[in-house]
Amino acid sequence: MSDVRAMVLTGPNQIEQQRFPRPETDEDSALLRIEASGICGTDYESLSGEYSREYPVILGHEPLGVIEEIGERAAARWGVTVGDRVVVQPNHGCGACRRCNDGARCNLVDGGYGSTPAAVAPALWGGFAEYMHLARGSKLHKVPDGLPLHLAALANPIAAGFGWAVRAGRLQAGDRIAILGAGQRGLASTVAASHAGADFIAVTGLARDEHKLALARQLGAHATINVDAEDPVDAVLERTDGEGVDVVVDLTPYSTEPVVQGIEMLRPGGTMVLAGLKGTHRVAEFDSDAIIRHEANVRGVRGVGRESFVRALRLIASGRYPVQRMHTHEFPLEEVERGIRTLSGETGEPAISITVEP
Repeated sequence: MSDVRAMVLTGPNQIEQQRFPRPETDEDSALLRIEASGICGTDYESLSGEYSREYPVILGHEPLGVIEEIGERAAARWGVTVGDRVVVQPNHGCGACRRCNDGARCNLVDGGYGSTPAAVAPALWGGFAEYMHLARGSKLHKVPDGLPLHLAALANPIAAGFGWAVRAGRLQAGDRIAILGAGQRGLASTVAASHAGADFIAVTGLARDEHKLALARQLGAHATINVDAEDPVDAVLERTDGEGVDVVVDLTPYSTEPVVQGIEMLRPGGTMVLAGLKGTHRVAEFDSDAIIRHEANVRGVRGVGRESFVRALRLIASGRYPVQRMHTHEFPLEEVERGIRTLSGETGEPAISITVEP
């Protein structure tokens, strides 16, 4: 039995390469050979210590790979076999309850790829490794034949766009939406909203995000707003003739001001979706009466369901949108820390979607 290389987060700002025994597969599990794993902003928050983890842990919750081994019951349950290329949803559960059967987050077992500690056997619970263990409660999606690797790797963020902007936001054709944050999930929300038939899409970003805002316009945004140059609330209201938008999605990390601003952008009865983690930062001097004045629906989201992944893969395979322009970098496994810091902007390189490829 050969060993498996993995990059392990052992503490804040501490990543090291370790080797683990290759897991054995039983009737209800599988072994995934990792081809690529996307880097998410949450990986940077975990690396920096802003988002607490139980160490040691193998990060990487956007895995894409090929089924290397699979048990008979697992193959029947997931509809896949050895050699199939699949994307894996970040959360795995008990595999038997109603929410698991619906492809949603399990209430009974809160398992997560990229977050389950390596101390839990068989240790390989993250995508920043050569192989990953697939437990019974995993949720897999076959990649359409012929879809290039870097396009297939966009399934996770684009699924978040459908799950958060469209499903959680209850976005309908003809609606108006403001997307706060121009990172990969902000851009994914842009393309999902465009595909859903939104009549007006505004995307906000910082001055240093101009390359992202330019891509947002290519993906369907009608207006992009540099929040370093203009007040985003005034900008949205001006562009909607003072009416506001039907949906606001906040995807900004750490910053709490967009939570307050988002409510002020809503039309009466609109929906505010909170998706950007703030870590230890708290919303200061929040006027809860603003929710009442706007008759606002406020929703928090955590994770993405099965249907959103299905819609994401269909959209990517259609070739209708230039989503390939979201992919900017790939790094070998041993350079995962450099990849995470590149996504965060620490290196100064314009980055949007980055993959780690063993």
